[in-house]
Amino acid sequence: MLNKLESLLAKTDIELSQEQKQLLVAYVDMLNKWNKAYNLTSVRSPEQMLIRHIMDSITVNPYLHGTQFIDVGTGPGLPGIPLAIVRPDSHFTLLDSLGKRVRFLRQVQHELGLTNISPVKSRVEEFIPESPFDGVISRAFASLQDMLLWCGHLPKLLEGRFYALKGVIPEDELVKLPAGFILDSVIPLQVTELDEQRHLVILKSN
Repeated sequence: MLNKLESLLAKTDIELSQEQKQLLVAYVDMLNKWNKAYNLTSVRSPEQMLIRHIMDSITVNPYLHGTQFIDVGTGPGLPGIPLAIVRPDSHFTLLDSLGKRVRFLRQVQHELGLTNISPVKSRVEEFIPESPFDGVISRAFASLQDMLLWCGHLPKLLEGRFYALKGVIPEDELVKLPAGFILDSVIPLQVTELDEQRHLVILKSN
């Protein structure tokens, strides 16, 4: 698994320490084991998890600004846990409403010794942060409209950003953004060995 990850990383500009690579592989091992009982992801093969979950998550790292992030609807910790591993100086609140997922996240936190994540069980619209975040991240969570309506109270005013990881560009969603929000940018992403479109949609309040 480590060899596979290293071969994937070799095709990118992403540079990670040996410890970071080992943590990513250990996370995939845990996800694969827990998945058999808890059905955390539809991806069954650990090798495919490396491509579809790890590489897909960490590809957005260069475009994140700030140090305090919340991953809403994180599921089994995607993209929050891979990003926390490759971005150790940032902190990620991992929010999900399902108990079994949050139990998994706490086990990952414990076994991998990740001090820069905080798993939280809550519905996003009911979650009140202690202080606003630099960025709100979502991957396969909701439409852009729902993300902004449910998460509008989470980021810092004006400088905070919403980062939505999408497949094809959601043109129909972009023309229906709620009042008070505007499109910052749409960034095409290249995920190694994934022959599918990926885009990062960045939104902000105005």
